[in-house]
Amino acid sequence: MQEKHWSEYQLLHEVVTNPNITVKGQHSYYSDCWDNGFEESVVRYLHGDKISRNWEPRWEVDKLFIGDYVCIGAEAVIMMGGNHTHRMDWFCLYTFMDFIEEAYEGRGETVIGDGAWIGMRAMIMPGVKIGEGAVIAANSVVTKDVEPYSVVGGSPAKAIKLRFEPEIIQAYWP
Repeated sequence: MQEKHWSEYQLLHEVVTNPNITVKGQHSYYSDCWDNGFEESVVRYLHGDKISRNWEPRWEVDKLFIGDYVCIGAEAVIMMGGNHTHRMDWFCLYTFMDFIEEAYEGRGETVIGDGAWIGMRAMIMPGVKIGEGAVIAANSVVTKDVEPYSVVGGSPAKAIKLRFEPEIIQAYWP
């Protein structure tokens, strides 16, 4: 086994092969110091990973868009695939294959804006939009959109503060 070190990272534009993931620019990275790398360990697809991407999809496969200068901490998880066929409005949450098409509910595209920082072991749920320059605290679970230049944390993640005064944010990010 290869010994890993905290200083190891992957530039996303060099390692992403999944056609459902778009990486803007050449500066975004993943700190892969303890796992098998970005596509193998971070992005969790219900359909569209390296095994299932060649299958005929039963529904539109959601996309992940990652801006430039994004920093993704070690062991973060980005959930893709809507509700993963677990319907909260059904009495039984079990995935019955006879009703798989009815069970799936998409959540839309997941977007991580330019300059965002996803802390170590944070989890991003499907369909979430993370604004430019936002910070996601370590171990947070992000279930809702995150405003640009805000800091969120907790489970579920809640606003902690803005990185800059609102007037400064408005001047640079109208």
